[in-house]
Amino acid sequence: LGSRMKKPLGPSWKEVLVYQCLCFVFNRGLPGKKCGNIIVKAEEMGNCRESVMMQFCGNKLDKKDFFGKSDPFLVFYRCNEDGTFTTCHKTEVVKNTLNPVWQAFKIPVRALCNGDYDRTIKIECYDWDRDGSHDFIGEFSTSYRELSRGQSQFNVYEVVNPKKKGKKKKYLNSGTVSHNGHCPFVLFILFIHSFLYLALLFHYCTLLLLSHYRTCFPGNPTQPTSLHYMSPYQMNAYAMAMKAVGEIIQDYDSDKMFPALGFGAKLPPDGRVSHEFALNGNPQNPYCAGVDGVMEAYYQSLKSVCLYGPTNFSPVINHVARYAASVKDGSQYFILLIITDGVISDMAQTKESIVNASCHPMSIIIIGVGPAEFDAMIELDGDEVRISSKGRYAERDIVQFVPFRDYTDRTGNHILSMARLAKDVLAEIPDQFLSYMRIRGIKPSPAPPPYTPPGHPLQTQI
Repeated sequence: LGSRMKKPLGPSWKEVLVYQCLCFVFNRGLPGKKCGNIIVKAEEMGNCRESVMMQFCGNKLDKKDFFGKSDPFLVFYRCNEDGTFTTCHKTEVVKNTLNPVWQAFKIPVRALCNGDYDRTIKIECYDWDRDGSHDFIGEFSTSYRELSRGQSQFNVYEVVNPKKKGKKKKYLNSGTVSHNGHCPFVLFILFIHSFLYLALLFHYCTLLLLSHYRTCFPGNPTQPTSLHYMSPYQMNAYAMAMKAVGEIIQDYDSDKMFPALGFGAKLPPDGRVSHEFALNGNPQNPYCAGVDGVMEAYYQSLKSVCLYGPTNFSPVINHVARYAASVKDGSQYFILLIITDGVISDMAQTKESIVNASCHPMSIIIIGVGPAEFDAMIELDGDEVRISSKGRYAERDIVQFVPFRDYTDRTGNHILSMARLAKDVLAEIPDQFLSYMRIRGIKPSPAPPPYTPPGHPLQTQI
């Protein structure tokens, strides 16, 4: 398969590439035979990571079927830099109706308009035919900026057939398409932004409760070989992970009071093995003030408990799930942070606990510390294969696993990139949160009133 450039780019082709559309012509080069061409057009993709959810409905569309009405569907086209159009989405077919309601769909803004809010988006309406010769009903154009206005009079579009318009003087349109103003669903557009997108949660919850836990594993914390070793010169791996991740997510909790539990230790005074104990020593009130309070409780617990196996995850997952199960109105969402060295003794029970917890408003972040392979943690993450237990699959993905060593230097004493750590730790939380709300049909709550400092009442201008 040979290839050549249709137009030479010249010496500055690298600079021109991001601005111009390139055409590559491929031919097989068979002697004596006329071959076809394949034209590949390239355009630099915008650095836009937003997604949008939209829903449309039609009204009084043209009747195209002789023995019925129409089977309409929509085709969305993104405008390219050279003025051509590329298909980016097709709706499902709604059978035998002139007033269809198409299902809501989610699409990346980059696919819709390459991140250019004012770029033309063309939408065509067709009547579906079994043989594939779909009948053209009409078309209209809009932009992402116009669509972002949501349901309004500005987002009612006339579906126009250019051929009919050119032939008939009294022709107005072939119906209208609008955001679902007359549908039983409420249209909302969700903007999911990279890195700082957790701010979106506060449009849904008045409270995001962070539940912060850590693990214990066998090993004497007075020995340098222990991951819990308390050096006078630097933080150990658990403390460094706890502080780094905790400082990222603590600002999304309203009161910054975190219940901190440990598991896998013998407790004083009788040496009882526990897989669910308060780090601050107060089982009636395990809450700590901020990440600094959690760190202090952690250090104090190392002085009083004896680290001991086995390492069981299921008790703390069930602990948080009990709280999450009691909140069904979407007002709270729980995040369980587990810091572990990768050893897990109750894999089957943990998988069952995660499957059970997947129907509750909670997510689990697992931070792996130390040199282990973390194969079990990757399995719990469930990105490749949805986690299951006893033939039952998790309702949704609720686990995010991050190996902490990927973000530290060779000595493990310094974090290389807090921004990358924050991004990866929070990567799946927004989608997990939104999936719970969508499954339960919970809509965003009204934004709270603006904060007024004490002693500064609002003033009304006349």
